[in-house]
Amino acid sequence: MFLRIGYICILLVLLNGCSTRRASVGTADLEPVDYVNVHMGNISHLLVPTYPTIHLPNSMLRVYPERYDYTSDQINGLPLIVTSHRGSSAFNLSPIQVANGTNLKKIYPFSYDNEVVKPYYYEVDLDESATHIRYAPSHQSAIYHVQFAKSAPSYLIFNTRNGHLRVEGNKVYASQNLGNNTTVYLFAETDVLPIRSGLLTSEGAIDEALTEGEGKNVASALEFGGDVQSVHIRYGISFIDQEQAERNLRREIKTFDLQTVADYGRSKWNEALRKIEVQGANKDDKVVFYTSLYRCFERAINLTEDGRYFSAFDGKVHEDEQDFYTDDWIWDTYRATHPLRVLIDEQIESDIINSFIRMAEQMDNFWLPTFPEVNGDSRRMNSNHGVATIADAYAKGLRSFDLEKAYQASRNAIMEKTLAPWSADSAGWLDNFYREHGYIPALAPQEKESVPEVHRFEKRQPIAVTLGTAYDEWCLAELAEALGKKDDEQYFRKQALNYRNVYNHETGFFHPKDKEGFFIEPFDYRYSGGQGARDYYGENNAWIYRWDVPHNVADLVQLMGGRESFAGNLNQTFREPLGKGKYQFYSQLPDHTGNVGQFSMANEPSLHIPYLYNYVGQPWMTQKRIRTLLHQWFRNDLMGVPGDEDGGGMSAFVVFSMMGFYPVTPGMPMYTIGSPFFEKASITLSNGKVFTVSAKNYSKEHKYIQEAYLNGEKWTKTWFAHDDLAKGGELVLVMGKHPNTKWGAQLDDSPPSFKMP
Repeated sequence: MFLRIGYICILLVLLNGCSTRRASVGTADLEPVDYVNVHMGNISHLLVPTYPTIHLPNSMLRVYPERYDYTSDQINGLPLIVTSHRGSSAFNLSPIQVANGTNLKKIYPFSYDNEVVKPYYYEVDLDESATHIRYAPSHQSAIYHVQFAKSAPSYLIFNTRNGHLRVEGNKVYASQNLGNNTTVYLFAETDVLPIRSGLLTSEGAIDEALTEGEGKNVASALEFGGDVQSVHIRYGISFIDQEQAERNLRREIKTFDLQTVADYGRSKWNEALRKIEVQGANKDDKVVFYTSLYRCFERAINLTEDGRYFSAFDGKVHEDEQDFYTDDWIWDTYRATHPLRVLIDEQIESDIINSFIRMAEQMDNFWLPTFPEVNGDSRRMNSNHGVATIADAYAKGLRSFDLEKAYQASRNAIMEKTLAPWSADSAGWLDNFYREHGYIPALAPQEKESVPEVHRFEKRQPIAVTLGTAYDEWCLAELAEALGKKDDEQYFRKQALNYRNVYNHETGFFHPKDKEGFFIEPFDYRYSGGQGARDYYGENNAWIYRWDVPHNVADLVQLMGGRESFAGNLNQTFREPLGKGKYQFYSQLPDHTGNVGQFSMANEPSLHIPYLYNYVGQPWMTQKRIRTLLHQWFRNDLMGVPGDEDGGGMSAFVVFSMMGFYPVTPGMPMYTIGSPFFEKASITLSNGKVFTVSAKNYSKEHKYIQEAYLNGEKWTKTWFAHDDLAKGGELVLVMGKHPNTKWGAQLDDSPPSFKMP
């Protein structure tokens, strides 16, 4: 794709991984990181695209080129840290050359070319000045190399959007306010002394007498003579204080040799990605797989700095030997990202759960967080699915957290905090109604909202909240049983059936009811509910929430009238037309993209749906759907992700599905079987053992399982237990071109529901 300094990388995916020192790359030389295409999905189908994020796995420092979108021909200076997933850069660096140091800007938009982006490395040409940029990050520090092409005065301009900035010779100290008493700090230094430095005045001149300032868009400039054509800038960042930012740099980067930092980053990425090794696929499938796995390491991020961390949850700096993680949108990541980390990064998953518990302890109310970010819990989306993350980890053997504390924080989040979406209020009328009647009431047509805790745009989302809370309460029942809390267990198991209270037996859909107990009529399961269907559902319509009972699929089968009826309804989900033109459909339901009929591949509540055929004796349809959906919507190209990826939320579905299995029900220690994309996928588990999925008679056309063997035993079930995986071993799937409709078709072959036998 690009020709850079004497080496050629033919494909974008190879370019994203080839070492900056290599002359050429052949297939035999490729390592896992060489298959990562950071540009996959950078152009969105409708909503937020993926970003070409440069960072080390789960690290505090993340950057990407800041521009309007991928198609923009300008980048807005050079980024120094992105403080939240898909946020803007907190600080900005602009290297420029001008004949005289007047009319300098605080932030420069640069036309650019020859951009190279890898997970651990960035390279670009800035057109106007023919300046060549190279960049490599560590965990809490990074290094830039700026190569000026012309013999002219050159400048490095540092900007903080809202904070404090001080310059001393070749050193820059800066901070930026992120809201909620959260500040990010920067220390930077160059390897060349500037001939002068100071803050920029409003007229764009350097004032050497003015070395310190505070406010919005404060900027400083370092000026270098025309004989200086190469400058290295290394910097550290911190959420604790200015001194810690410098310590982080000194600890991590002891050189101005950028290549040393890039080589270290490359090694850390290969170490992370090698936890799952795949063989025997075409190159594009490997790119989709390893790019998806790379996305799963973008969050949560580790905020611990030399045994200390700043917590926005109480605004204090804490000392703790255990790492503190945040920036985790749990509504998206509980479904597959956390279960994936249980397999390959058990220690980090334990640290994250312990971080959730500490957040609850630090906040005013001992409630589990829902959307923990760097500057606190934004309480977005609906339900409290952190409890599912905890239940899943415990069910799969993690014991390095205080279960009693985790349970109380989870219980309080459901019993004391309001269930109203996007709200941090205490429980009120809506919650009391749910406790008494077993469902969230919908507003009747023309009825005005009167409940103060309800977010006026996000609405009540009564079906989404009723179903999501029923699942959360099943997770609480599982934890209560583990703790011997019999009364709680019995109560929450009963509550976990509340989805039945809004099931319409006449239509086979979950249908909103008003406070009098009557179904809202008239009703259109595609379009009723206003913007994003939020009056009743949430981002997706009734066709998606029809299947949102992951903890008790067997009961949902019975509600729908049995296996054949259930399978027929599944099929119709993938076949039901939009009912209106695409413009009208997506104007109302912009999150409901990646459509196959009414199914949405682009939004997380859909991810488990293709696997539900396994519960009704038609696993071959799961195999067909999974192969088709992934090849349709996840591709090695700029539009290769169908919707909001959300930092691993959707990518973990791809990782699991391409290996050949998926955790339909976090909290239940089992996996449902799909259709493998590789001849062999080997997972190095956190305990050091290896679990392998092998596909015999492997080919792209052979998508259907003919027979299966688990650790040498003939296997007819469409699922296997976590214990079978955790002990290591092999699942062998014998594949064929046509369905074997008898494999996995018996009732006893179906995955368990509600409670493991």
